[in-house]
Amino acid sequence: MRTNDEMARLQAAVRALGDVDVSAWPEATLKEQLGELSATLVTLDALLTRVADGVRGRGLRVEEPVSA
Repeated sequence: MRTNDEMARLQAAVRALGDVDVSAWPEATLKEQLGELSATLVTLDALLTRVADGVRGRGLRVEEPVSA
């Protein structure tokens, strides 16, 4: 089912982002990558907003999971 594939891709993206730790990057590398990193973060923000707006547009809420 397509929805399962999409959820699997979203979860893979979350895992990939969870592995990113810019605090461990050397200063020179961060400065060198800053333009591309900034563009990527802006794109991610826009895409996440689009998905969240799609959920909200269906009358549902995007909620933070409750901690156990």
